[in-house]
Amino acid sequence: MRRPPLVSITILACFAATTHATEADPRQGLLNGAADPTGVAVTDDDGNTTYYVAATGRGVKLLRSTDLKSWEPYGRVFDRAVPRWARRAIPGTDGIWAPDLSYHDGLYYLYYSVSTFGSQKSVIGLAVNKSLDPESPDYKWDDRGLVVASSPETTNFNAIDPALLVDEDGRWLLYWGSYWTGLKAAEVDPATGKFKKGAEIQAVAARPDAPNRVIEAPYVLFNDGYYYLFVSWDSCCDGADSTYRVAVGRSKDALGPYVDAEGKPMLEGGGTIILESSERWRGPGHNGVLTSPPSEEWPDGKQWMVHHTYDMQNLDAHRILQVRPLTWGEEGWPKVGEPVATP
Repeated sequence: MRRPPLVSITILACFAATTHATEADPRQGLLNGAADPTGVAVTDDDGNTTYYVAATGRGVKLLRSTDLKSWEPYGRVFDRAVPRWARRAIPGTDGIWAPDLSYHDGLYYLYYSVSTFGSQKSVIGLAVNKSLDPESPDYKWDDRGLVVASSPETTNFNAIDPALLVDEDGRWLLYWGSYWTGLKAAEVDPATGKFKKGAEIQAVAARPDAPNRVIEAPYVLFNDGYYYLFVSWDSCCDGADSTYRVAVGRSKDALGPYVDAEGKPMLEGGGTIILESSERWRGPGHNGVLTSPPSEEWPDGKQWMVHHTYDMQNLDAHRILQVRPLTWGEEGWPKVGEPVATP
């Protein structure tokens, strides 16, 4: 996300930590709460499912839950606020933004971004792990370092907000981007998790006519013959004044072209709004999707949108984690339900 300078604050509770920030200064404590969440559902040999979420913070925050309602912190990916290589690349940064957590071929992949607010000088890195259980002998994060960098001198995009997809044809694709010329994608080598040699960077969505071209946080999901590109528009981090919201488009191909429900291309500013502010919840956005495995309660499994939002009844908590059921309408477009829990 295109954010202000970060402030180091420790998470204190499951959905959000309390700080002494004021409504007039919502960008203080930006590393607090559980912003920009993505995650996975892991089922053990006994059929018990644990949900894991990674979120913006010093060293990348990790949270887990067994019921999607009560979440507990269980450590961080990195012992340092920012890996040494990333701090050298981006001086002045205090934390890691917008991690993307997914599981493929026996490894958990965590892409992460490092930047400073309003800057195009940014980097995306990758860490992998065989397990998400800290008590497992296989639990060890291996930082593979730089995946892609951006700067005003070298690129027309901003290298933050990564999201990995393995499409139905087996292609590994990384999506990323914030502001500037919009969202991009490139093919990844499964052996390394980094770009294939000679990979072409392709544009997938933009808002060329919007003030400041505000679009970020790509997340792609396959459902019933279509790839759905979720994006976030507008202001992420202004407390009660936040205008963040989630829009979506779809395509038969994972690299697009994506169009919204009215047929407008997402490269031309198209997007169908599926989640926006309400009286209590302000600036909901930067989503991922958790998929529950089939169970007695949900024979076909179930999907959940995870995202952050401001709570008008507790703005000092900053951007909290929220979970909502995700369903699909008759014409195939996603629908977002009410929160499964209220802090």
